[in-house]
Amino acid sequence: MVTMMVSPGMILCASLVIQFMVLGVVAEGEWAVNYISKSVCALKGSEVTMSCTYTYPSDHSVQKAFWMNKLVTGGEGPNLSNDPEYRGRVQYLGDKQHNCTVLLRNLTEKDQSKYYFRFITDQPGGSWQGTGGVDLSVTDLQVEVPERVMEGDKVTLTCKTTCSLTVTPTFTWYRNEHPLSSSTDQLHLQPVSREDAGRYHCAVLGQDLRSPEVTLNVRFSPKSISVSIHPSGEIVEGGSVTLTCSSDANPPVEYHWFKGTSLAAKRETYTMKKISSVDSGEYKCRSSNEHGYKYSEALNLNVLYPPKNTLVSISPSGKIVEGSSVTLTCSSDANPPVESYMWFKDAGASTIGSGYSYSFTFDSKSSGLYYCLAQSKHGSQKSAGIPVNVKGDYIMILYVAFGLSLCAVAALLVIVCLMSRKKRKTRKADKHDYQNFDPNAKDDTYTALDRMSRSPDYDTLATVRNQK
Repeated sequence: MVTMMVSPGMILCASLVIQFMVLGVVAEGEWAVNYISKSVCALKGSEVTMSCTYTYPSDHSVQKAFWMNKLVTGGEGPNLSNDPEYRGRVQYLGDKQHNCTVLLRNLTEKDQSKYYFRFITDQPGGSWQGTGGVDLSVTDLQVEVPERVMEGDKVTLTCKTTCSLTVTPTFTWYRNEHPLSSSTDQLHLQPVSREDAGRYHCAVLGQDLRSPEVTLNVRFSPKSISVSIHPSGEIVEGGSVTLTCSSDANPPVEYHWFKGTSLAAKRETYTMKKISSVDSGEYKCRSSNEHGYKYSEALNLNVLYPPKNTLVSISPSGKIVEGSSVTLTCSSDANPPVESYMWFKDAGASTIGSGYSYSFTFDSKSSGLYYCLAQSKHGSQKSAGIPVNVKGDYIMILYVAFGLSLCAVAALLVIVCLMSRKKRKTRKADKHDYQNFDPNAKDDTYTALDRMSRSPDYDTLATVRNQK
């Protein structure tokens, strides 16, 4: 068995070697490359600086110094500046003494790799590469938003990266392309309102580095409900009218139209074709979604129409005698109300009076049919004629005529019944005479009715007839 004695100096040396390896320093004599940062995180589209220092024997002179994205064990190795994918984007900021810093611009996702520094001196075998390298990560900006946001919630939007940036930039925020005041990687909306809904992105201040847009969707119950009517002017019977309801809500709403308390339609627009006076009334719209509902203010629909149901009444309603005063009154349903009434007699084209009532003294010249014409801005209607007769009130004449007719019919029925009854009695008597003339009858009653048994003259008469 061989026993190895370990001195304190050997332990210190071994410790230094391990420390250099962990730090990424590869050394052999005086040869060394020291990477200041072993890993770097930078934004896509930005630029990154990878810093390092290097040493070599004093009797050597550096001829070439460059960076590679590969670790080679022999030969010169590829210069990053000559790679077509990096050409124009790599700038060596170091020198041929001890500084080996490099700048890489316009980073892309393909630039994510490990990078190494290599230098070559004027002496044989004077080539050295730092094996530790710099691990470059390339990330982009992403905005993180909550999945479901209700109005009134406390909401925070975060500008995130997939790695921790080596250099923390100053952020700025935008909503719908308009800048906001926040300058950190978080935007606080507390509480959030429906006005906060929109497209958001974060960016690096002073640089053209921005995240993709994300949409903040704020959910809320119906608000700002309003109704409109088309056409907006006067609504005349027979035309077409459309009622429209609008509301601000998220998610979208369902619309219901009510006339009074009755459901009229289930849609945003409610069209009534050939509208009539019965459609007049108070209408309301209800907007509703899963978060609530709201009613609109009442909309009063006033349908205009020309005169209809035009009628004439007569006063007094009892018996009218010659020389008495008669008043005819015209009534009509119209919206707006009837503007004028005109009176006509018989088929005359000329008016005999105006106003809703017409009065005259009843005489022989007053007989005839009377009409009134109701007129408004939307049309006119003529009433049916009412007859006025010189013998009195037309209605009373009808009553008397109808009464006399009933009496005549009743008298005729009585006469017919009496005649029919008399005829039936006559037929019955003849039948009895025929039966009692039987010569074999023994009944005293029948004998009393026998003509021969009552008088012997009947037999003589019978003899005389036989002689003839």
